[in-house]
Amino acid sequence: MKRSTERFLTTHTGSLPRPDDLIRMMYAKEEGVPIDAQALAERVRSAVAEVVKKQADAGVDLINDGELSKPSYATYIKDRLNGFGGTGNTFVYQDLAEFPKLAQKVFGDPGRSRRKTPACNAAISVRDAAAARTDADNLKAALKGVTGAEGFMSAASPGVVSLFFRNDHYKDQDAYLEAIAEAMRDEYETVTKAGFTLQIDCPDLGMGRHIQYADLDLKDFRRRIGAHIEALNHATRNIAPEQMRLHLCWGNYEGPHHRDVPLADIVDIVFGARPHAISLEAANPRHAHEYTLFETVKLPPGKVLIPGVIESKSNFIEHPDLIAQRIGRYAERVGRENVIAGSDCGYGTWVGQAAVDPDVVWAKLAAMAEGARIASKRFWN
Repeated sequence: MKRSTERFLTTHTGSLPRPDDLIRMMYAKEEGVPIDAQALAERVRSAVAEVVKKQADAGVDLINDGELSKPSYATYIKDRLNGFGGTGNTFVYQDLAEFPKLAQKVFGDPGRSRRKTPACNAAISVRDAAAARTDADNLKAALKGVTGAEGFMSAASPGVVSLFFRNDHYKDQDAYLEAIAEAMRDEYETVTKAGFTLQIDCPDLGMGRHIQYADLDLKDFRRRIGAHIEALNHATRNIAPEQMRLHLCWGNYEGPHHRDVPLADIVDIVFGARPHAISLEAANPRHAHEYTLFETVKLPPGKVLIPGVIESKSNFIEHPDLIAQRIGRYAERVGRENVIAGSDCGYGTWVGQAAVDPDVVWAKLAAMAEGARIASKRFWN
């Protein structure tokens, strides 16, 4: 994975806006409506080519496939692994529970309201190993027309899978995590063998505090996510840390987020994960202040931060000077070569999610590239 050695590089969290016709096709598939599988595969491939070009045109350095083949960053695993069926999960967001009208709005989102999260009701095994290879092939083909860009691909962490899919089969949560980790290892290694950086999405480490583990005290929550990290490390044991990045977030929804666990309470556990780069929310009003943590917390050797410098839930296009300031705050504390500019979270977390207008997304990414150029002049010239 590239580092910011001559200037600040730019990237984003993973999911990007899907074309309207692809959204319609994916809605139909999720709802069990018969579709032409070949037509869907061809449209995904052409859409990946389009989204890669848009990223390059916006000035993004570390580029991905936009997660366009997946119904969401986490629930896609139900189509790739055996063992999931039965009734779905019920989620209580601790922050939204205090604001029921807002909760109705959030859960009424066209993408979130359609998500399918069946429970684990049988032994987990790999069903469709070819899907990850197809995703890698699509990205590889799209990147042929882009000069100087590096590719990454996202995959769900064992912990976030356990968050969304209730365990109705394994004897306990640890056994469940172990089974998920071993099954996901195939996809993780497929991505890296294709030559891409693997991003492992771990909102369970942040969001899990006010959803899955809201009933635990902080000590027990830390112990629980420590087990999530152990499962992740086990699943990635054959992959070099330098070929991985981890995304930490507190939930990509327009909620109050006043129940988010502070970064200070979990950062030491997060740093225990094998991936060498950590992507985290740093632009939104709940977490923008946490750069000061790195005045006392030292970045472990070999680690890189990818702070969000643009929000993922607001249609404001951040001013490039503000973006440069945000990049600089981290660079001053952890070193310029240890910072890559990113987004707080994704822009297409669920098929049909539209918190940010698609055209605004590309403008935000272009603003991020300009902000990185401004910050680079300050730190390298």
